[in-house]
Amino acid sequence: MEKHIKLLIANDSNEFNRDYGRIFEKSGMEVLYTQKDGIKLLEKIESSHPDVVLTDLFMPRLDGIGVMKAIQTKTAGQGPLFVIVSNFTSPALEREVMMSGASYFAITPFNAADLADRIIQLCSMTGIVPQLSEKAQNTTSNEPSLEIQVTEILHQIGVPAHIKGYHYLRDSIIMAIKNPDIINAVTKQLYPSVAKQYDTTASRVERAIRHAIEVAWDRGDVDILNSYFGYTIHNTRGKPTNSEFIAMISDRLRLHMKSAS
Repeated sequence: MEKHIKLLIANDSNEFNRDYGRIFEKSGMEVLYTQKDGIKLLEKIESSHPDVVLTDLFMPRLDGIGVMKAIQTKTAGQGPLFVIVSNFTSPALEREVMMSGASYFAITPFNAADLADRIIQLCSMTGIVPQLSEKAQNTTSNEPSLEIQVTEILHQIGVPAHIKGYHYLRDSIIMAIKNPDIINAVTKQLYPSVAKQYDTTASRVERAIRHAIEVAWDRGDVDILNSYFGYTIHNTRGKPTNSEFIAMISDRLRLHMKSAS
């Protein structure tokens, strides 16, 4: 039987623990809870030895960075993985959090199922759980492998995982792979479909995706961008439009899947 990931959540909201905890448990994790207090969290980590800690960056008495540094000192770097959550970010803050030992930085509100998948991937990469379950390897659905492929491409291109547009882009690309015609109805079908999943509006989805592409174009590796979008778009026309970006990535992946089959 596969090892369950032991996830420790530091949060004072009963609603958060109930709703999000249920989703993490459905993903096969053993979920523990403690107060959103840095000192209490340290004590709980030492007593329960979790594999992963999900905690807010800002907490009373000791913040998330302080907790990570204290655990690193006590465990000589052999402590749990940290997923840090915040409702505020900046490039400098993100760098500080990641350099302090976080494995992932999530911005609230986030999709709990997506975060559960990310935690499982992180645990697989670090050897906490096996690389892939037999069930995942033998599944007849394209969903898990497709989601992982899209995720890897977005990371390569340089779309930061903590911004909303990242999740909207990933879902948009998956929709376009499954239904190529939707790319011709981005405003009327694609944006509203994504918005419904995240309980937001189509216009916010459109803006967030545009921002994600802009960030990738500012921070991303030029050679990787050119390999996906070509020198014409990058050097002459600037960044692709939302629909161009989604269409190019979805077409590339659809062709790859067709050739692989």
